[in-house]
Amino acid sequence: MSLAVLSSNRGEPVDAALHQKHAAAAVNREVFFFDLLADGCPAPELAFIPSGQFMMGAKSSEYQVQTCEMPQHEVTLPRAFALTRGTIRRREYNQFLLATNHKRPRPYSWRDEEFPVFNVSIKDAMAYAVWLSEQTHQHYRLPTEAEWEYAARADTETMFYFGDKIRREEVNCSGGLHCTRGLFICGIGRPVPVGALPPNVWGLFEMHGNMQEFTLDHWRDSYRSTPRSGDNPFRSPDARHRHFHVVRGGSWFDGPGACRSASRTLRHENEIDLNLSFRLLREIY
Repeated sequence: MSLAVLSSNRGEPVDAALHQKHAAAAVNREVFFFDLLADGCPAPELAFIPSGQFMMGAKSSEYQVQTCEMPQHEVTLPRAFALTRGTIRRREYNQFLLATNHKRPRPYSWRDEEFPVFNVSIKDAMAYAVWLSEQTHQHYRLPTEAEWEYAARADTETMFYFGDKIRREEVNCSGGLHCTRGLFICGIGRPVPVGALPPNVWGLFEMHGNMQEFTLDHWRDSYRSTPRSGDNPFRSPDARHRHFHVVRGGSWFDGPGACRSASRTLRHENEIDLNLSFRLLREIY
């Protein structure tokens, strides 16, 4: 499904697409672009994300809302940035492994090179970001959770980019009946290849479901104390939380409620899993 079709089927996101296009043009950027690795091969494709403001967090009426997703609060993204259009693929991560002596992920029966990389920790993700930065002479990093949610929403206020209810053709999750359109009792029990499902209006794939995604922020139990500038990650004053990071997006293993734009949970910095991956932010200067 083309981005133009997605845009024309919604009211507000059409303006979001124009905002993205005009903001990219203003700094002589394409909406979608990629950097080059040292050997001339393309780095992961990026989508330009314009600066702006949004209401971060969940409404109290949302399905399976958690106290850690509230209160809603306004956050400013003061600078445009770029985000990889999907999670990092296994083939993209393998380029890093071949070029370095970094520890390889624990193998599993899933062999598709277009699958998201899995069985990697946040430390592995950060090491890949450092390598990619060195290769491209650009600055890559994990997004903050505010940057992640802002990009996932793409100027929407509903539970998902696709609305308050989803179809299995839109989100790869374990299924459910309370916030889904049509019969959606169970999922397929595995990831889908990156880019297999419809993107949001800013061209980002699988922001809901498929794989949980790391962010820079330490865990906190609510938004009572949180940065209002979205490019500043939260650093916990609580020593118990400093080894736990926020993950976003839900996954193929999780129910629809865990895949909402505002949904969040925590993972230990050394934790790996079959439903845990990452996408990277590339700073725009």
